[in-house]
Amino acid sequence: MRLLMIEDNKELIVSVKAGLEKAGFQVDAAYDATSGEELALVNTYDAVLLDLNLPDGDGLDVLQAMRTHHVQTPVIILTARDDTEDCAKGLDLGADDYLTKPFQLLELRARIQAVIRRYYGRTNPLIEIGSLKLNPSSRKVQWNDEKISLSSKEFDILEYLCERYPAVVSSEEIVEHVYDSDFDPFSTVLRVHLSRLRKKLETVCGRNILVTTRGKGYSICVDD
Repeated sequence: MRLLMIEDNKELIVSVKAGLEKAGFQVDAAYDATSGEELALVNTYDAVLLDLNLPDGDGLDVLQAMRTHHVQTPVIILTARDDTEDCAKGLDLGADDYLTKPFQLLELRARIQAVIRRYYGRTNPLIEIGSLKLNPSSRKVQWNDEKISLSSKEFDILEYLCERYPAVVSSEEIVEHVYDSDFDPFSTVLRVHLSRLRKKLETVCGRNILVTTRGKGYSICVDD
């Protein structure tokens, strides 16, 4: 899952980015309202972490711009303001949650996973598609009771395909959600990851459940 963090505290960004990337998230960073708003409107993210006190403006203005341009990406406000009125205004403008600084990384991760679940219409923290079971928190995958060992990036791809199930997802969409802004769009890395993921799934599942639809993209197909 790909996140955008709009925050002027560079030390906080470094710390949070490192922790979230260990948990499998890809994190783009913006240090002011102008660049943050531009990234939020141009790129596709699974969630935005938004500070309110930015050097060139208020984070609430960024949030309002997103919703005005019909960007429905979940937003979690990160604020040092112990001000119920500000948080309430953010929720009224379309924020999905808020967290007051200082916060624990574990709680932030839980909040992120919760808003993403709601965004994709899930209530269960586990993703279950037939015999396929995926746990975003522990990053474990099973087919029935048999574990499927995946690399970090293979898990990220499978998680996104499962979130979008049963839709066919283009390679461009996978890149937008699974890789960060430094990814080379002309790289063959995605094809390599998809090929390895398909083989691992087929070995355990006994059939190909990662289906390619020519000219359209990829999907999970489980017919239990």
